[in-house]
Amino acid sequence: MRRLTPPVVLVAIAIAALLTAGVVAIARDGDGAETGPAPTERTTSSAAPSSTTTAAPSSTTTEPTPTATTVDVHALVPPKAAEDPVGLARQIEQAERVLRDPSASEVAVAEAALAHQVAYRKLGVHPEMDEALFAALPPDLHASATANLAARREFRRMHRTLASTLPAWEIIPPRPAEELLGHYREAEAEFGIPWNVLAAINLVETGMGRINGLSVAGAQGPMQFMPATWEAYGEGGDVHDPRDAIRGAARYLAANNGAQDLDHALWRYNHSDAYVRGVKLYAGLIAEHPRAFLTYYHWGIWYLTEAGDVYLPVGYHETEPVPVAEHLARHPRP
Repeated sequence: MRRLTPPVVLVAIAIAALLTAGVVAIARDGDGAETGPAPTERTTSSAAPSSTTTAAPSSTTTEPTPTATTVDVHALVPPKAAEDPVGLARQIEQAERVLRDPSASEVAVAEAALAHQVAYRKLGVHPEMDEALFAALPPDLHASATANLAARREFRRMHRTLASTLPAWEIIPPRPAEELLGHYREAEAEFGIPWNVLAAINLVETGMGRINGLSVAGAQGPMQFMPATWEAYGEGGDVHDPRDAIRGAARYLAANNGAQDLDHALWRYNHSDAYVRGVKLYAGLIAEHPRAFLTYYHWGIWYLTEAGDVYLPVGYHETEPVPVAEHLARHPRP
């Protein structure tokens, strides 16, 4: 059986973290902000920043240039995951070839990203498939597959209790990719926190802004700030505004020695080693090649329940928690 460990080097990995001052954000489940009941480990410390030195490599990856389209890519429905490891390897390979192709249209990229996501979600709970998967997967995709699987499993292990209800959320389209990239780059220039780290946090917390609603702990906005934390680091901005929230996250990281000790800053954000490892893995994957950001930008929102994964499409809107069985009766799985 192949043993999965994070690759030592993916490419100019830049790794980091987020917020403090009382209670901070609520951790989602890694890819596309899927969650179940919130992990119990949560930042409550207001201790002074650490002076330890875990250096943060800078991201040198150039930004992707999304291709314009008239199709509503955020309304696309995820495909089903293949049933066997060979089929999943083929699904991942086909998706990766499109995702890495600079001539691919945004529709093709969005469709490939959703196929990529469902394959890794299935593999995340089937480690017995690893050996056959890697035997069927082209060698040039082994490093990214290793990291994607490791990240998926880090966030999955954070959930010890699965939900019987779906959340009172609204799922909205994210802001345009180029706009978010501009916000990450601006914050990197001002605070020294690599843009791909901020993107990974935005992905993990709300699927890059798709979730509009409070977490079960009361965190809010695209970077999921608790009110006291936002008051301390938001500088009077709007917690729901992507630019303000991303800058607030970078400001927090910088205040907590993020440029030298990003592991510490991430752990201050969420007292979970799995969370730290998972965010670092996604940050590294985003830096891996110029178009990798678009893969995660087009991932959708999944909610982990006692009935398994439930997809929450753009347009989902509930003002009260809804029993999973009731939702599935009205909206069968894609």
